[in-house]
Amino acid sequence: MKHYRFITGPVLVLVLIFVAGQQSYAQSLLKRLKQKAEDGIVNEVFGEEKKNESASFQQTSSASNVNNTRGGGLTNTAPDVVENITNAESAFKQRSYTEARYSVRQAILGIEMEIGQNILEGFPESVKGLDMVPENDNVASMSIGFVGLIIERVYRGNDQQLKVTVGNDAALLSSVNMYMTSGAYASTAEDQNHKQVKFKGYRGVLAYDDYSGYTLSVPFGQSSIFIAEGVNFESEQDIMAAADEFDIEKIKNEFGEQ
Repeated sequence: MKHYRFITGPVLVLVLIFVAGQQSYAQSLLKRLKQKAEDGIVNEVFGEEKKNESASFQQTSSASNVNNTRGGGLTNTAPDVVENITNAESAFKQRSYTEARYSVRQAILGIEMEIGQNILEGFPESVKGLDMVPENDNVASMSIGFVGLIIERVYRGNDQQLKVTVGNDAALLSSVNMYMTSGAYASTAEDQNHKQVKFKGYRGVLAYDDYSGYTLSVPFGQSSIFIAEGVNFESEQDIMAAADEFDIEKIKNEFGEQ
């Protein structure tokens, strides 16, 4: 993992304020985006005339006989952290706060992408006879105050699949925490498809569905979660043994969790 120079002065204050205030902002942002989509954001921003022009262009484009047969696609490169910190400092001094905020976001995104890659490198290449599927490795970040970082890896063999997800994401945590704090589900007598379990010293929830198989969800640290989803595993002992191949404490340290 790269080493970054210490941030000082006004930009440090900006970063701290940004990180501290963005957890709630992330949730409200998603809500607003959803509302905008439902209300018809095209009409609101561009007006009905622009919408009609867009539809006309799409019709013309679809009528074209020329299809794209070449192209290398887009590269997925993490933002340069040091460069964006420098840009943020410069923009802040020039009172260009929008640009400073953007550069801070990009710096945070770059750091999170490296955290995610470090976590993936610590994952095993095979689990209980299932080999990793490299092209399905995924690191996604909202770059908002270290909230919303998701890391995924998939393992397959014959008719079995294991998907492991770790992240610090409120949406993933909410349903699990609701289950574990609800008195209505204190025992499996009321719900035969879920049960509370202990996994490496942490309380978690093990669920089973005839269609999707087993799902083990284990919150850890202050805001992080480990999820193992197993398809065509013979028993709960098998999925627990597969999950045991992953080092939660190491993941916790990468996240900087207490």
